[in-house]
Amino acid sequence: MLTHSTRRWLAGLGVAGAFVAASASPALAAPAAEFDMFFEDVTVAADSPGVVRSPSLYSSESAVLNEVSVRYDYGSLAGKVTLAGERADECEADGAGVLLCRESFPVAVDELYGGFLGSVVIAPTDKAANGDTGALKISIKAANKQIADYTSRIRIGEGVDLAGGPDTTVTAAPGGKFQAPLTVLNAGTTEVDGVVVMFDSDYSIRTKERFDNCLYVEDFLLACEFDEKIPAGQSVTAALNYELATDTYAPGREHSSAWFMTPADFEDLLGVREEAGAEKARRGTGKTLSLEAVPSKQRRAVQTDTDPNNNFSGLTVDVTGKNGADLEAIGATLTGKKGAVVTAPLGFRNNGPATLDYLRSQADVTFVDVTVPKGTTAVEVPFECAPRTGNDAEWEEAGTPGAAAYRCYPGPFAPAGEELTGEFKFRIDKVIANATGAVKVNVPCECDGGFYEDLKPANDTAKILVNAADGQGGGEGDGGALPITGQSTGLIAGLGALLLAAGVGGYLVAKRRRTRFVA
Repeated sequence: MLTHSTRRWLAGLGVAGAFVAASASPALAAPAAEFDMFFEDVTVAADSPGVVRSPSLYSSESAVLNEVSVRYDYGSLAGKVTLAGERADECEADGAGVLLCRESFPVAVDELYGGFLGSVVIAPTDKAANGDTGALKISIKAANKQIADYTSRIRIGEGVDLAGGPDTTVTAAPGGKFQAPLTVLNAGTTEVDGVVVMFDSDYSIRTKERFDNCLYVEDFLLACEFDEKIPAGQSVTAALNYELATDTYAPGREHSSAWFMTPADFEDLLGVREEAGAEKARRGTGKTLSLEAVPSKQRRAVQTDTDPNNNFSGLTVDVTGKNGADLEAIGATLTGKKGAVVTAPLGFRNNGPATLDYLRSQADVTFVDVTVPKGTTAVEVPFECAPRTGNDAEWEEAGTPGAAAYRCYPGPFAPAGEELTGEFKFRIDKVIANATGAVKVNVPCECDGGFYEDLKPANDTAKILVNAADGQGGGEGDGGALPITGQSTGLIAGLGALLLAAGVGGYLVAKRRRTRFVA
């Protein structure tokens, strides 16, 4: 899969978009395991029931932790906020401004996805005032040994309610231009002092304008910041000009969503993005994109949205025309003596002209079968490849060497013009002239995803040839994996649906992820 395999267009970040086999029974943490954690900054509306958040824990290797406890020190805001476990039986006060929570069961921490701990409710007291800010110091222990700590921030803000405008559907061909409205309603009773819209767009949806109040990652629009005040009950709107990338698959359907939030809530999310090591977004240098400007010299109040469920507007692009893709299998030609271990990058190349983007569904773009050459043993295989018997893959054995055949799950994104390969290592047990294995792409699978409209099925199979006799040829085993270059390095400008569903967790995967299928 791509080394920056991503859930959405968050440059340099990424969520595990390809097959990941989380062991059903992870090993106990080895002494060398290193842990870290994350807890996002949060802004809580005064006079509200509060918000629910949970810490995420990450490890250098998969582990199961016993007797896990989490200590929350919010002493800097004691008397102004309270913390309580979402489940009352798991947490108790441990002094003024301190909450101690104990996990009822062992905590599994996956090497790729991390682990998630119990949630806490952060609520304001009647003494909380707009602008109050303090540190939240969190530490985690396992078996009475501290393994990770983190300092987050809690702020008190004024509660408002933003609502996204109606969804929009447009039609365009690959390379075509279109326009879509950007509309937000102040659905609350308090004037909104500035608004930010964050975009979660498919790879093919681009913008060429570079407004000076918007942030971009290459051709991808991340967010726009507006200073305008929005009175209660009023809607404001702007128009954005888009275009589809020329490598958009057609016919098809592309999507984007606009997520409206307060400047304070956006600042909290930028902390998530920075923590995840995302590619730096750059401000445009063009004109200012405006809603309905309301001049004001007053300092902006800290505000937070009390009902984030209605903050979205959707954009659907019905893509017309025909623009397909040719996936070509990549095999290898290998040479070695008995006992030698030889390396083969196996997989496929997307010859285009279209990019395959299944990131929104997180399905694999295709499925790749690898048959081990006769006289050899697979001694190292990519983590995204599982032993296969016939059409049945053993998911729980993913990454296990020694099988005669494998099925590989290369991920949800295959850029036009690039290779996706996984590194196999074969030990030559017996020297056999022209010992042959195979790589086959676009194999049928009774699972989500897959690609069955290939423009050139004749190149879907390639040989793995070991110790070829003179004049024999195989695949392209000496080429290696290509580094990602060009526009595909700028993938992912927005935060995406996973952030909404699971908080920050998935977006920190990139800090720990070690992909074996690379582009």
